[in-house]
Amino acid sequence: MFDLDAYLARIDMPARPTLDAAGLARLQLAHRLAVPFENIDVALGRGIAIDGAAVFDKLVTARRGGYCFEQDRLFRDALAALGFAVRPLLARVWLDMTTPPPLTHTFSLVTVEGQHWIADAGFGGSYAPPMPLVDGAEATAPDGARFLLVVEGDGWLLLRDGPAATTDGRGGGAGWQRQYGFTLATVEQADLALSNHWTSTAPGTRFTSHVVASIVLPHGFAGLTDRAYRRRAGDNETAGMIDDPRVYRMRLGLMFGIALTKEEVAGLGLFT
Repeated sequence: MFDLDAYLARIDMPARPTLDAAGLARLQLAHRLAVPFENIDVALGRGIAIDGAAVFDKLVTARRGGYCFEQDRLFRDALAALGFAVRPLLARVWLDMTTPPPLTHTFSLVTVEGQHWIADAGFGGSYAPPMPLVDGAEATAPDGARFLLVVEGDGWLLLRDGPAATTDGRGGGAGWQRQYGFTLATVEQADLALSNHWTSTAPGTRFTSHVVASIVLPHGFAGLTDRAYRRRAGDNETAGMIDDPRVYRMRLGLMFGIALTKEEVAGLGLFT
């Protein structure tokens, strides 16, 4: 049984959301404000389990973060426990890509009052609010970025236009930038397991080559890629390199809510 009360406490949500589009939006934002995106366990050589119990133990009980396959599983389980109709989708992330990328991202298709919505609590590159699955639908995030959903071929494409400082450093630039493409094909648990395995083990990919963390702020975004830190809150922006493992560990705790031991920080191999 999913412990909904514990989940809502984890994301600092004092009351259950309404079962409508506004409630879906409130739940997703609360989740992303509270639960950091991170791949630290990949960098430490630990396996990434995406069954419901393991994800709950890590992200709720242990108050850690995770990447999309973990985040979406937790969010999807919470949506189902609340009574939303929800199923997973897989996407190809186009950030900094010129050739078709693999299916390395998962998020949720939620049906609210007969209308399909996309809801994404686990995209580490930026923050998009839930959007109705309608060609030409637009939404504005709390950080000011705009998002556009369009039909492309036999699928869909999500685009973003907003400050590069409210991203993880990828996909910046003027005008609409491709975020990810997807179809509505049925996704089985075996599909998620396969994509999760590739994402966490394939040599030379983003998640096996870098240590990343991000968190949504009420009006901004903070990201950490290896030792490079950037944060934008409203009109205030900071960026720099972290050269001391003690500062890195402190930053993880204070900004991202990720508590690591000194030995774990050393195991990341960022300060050799």
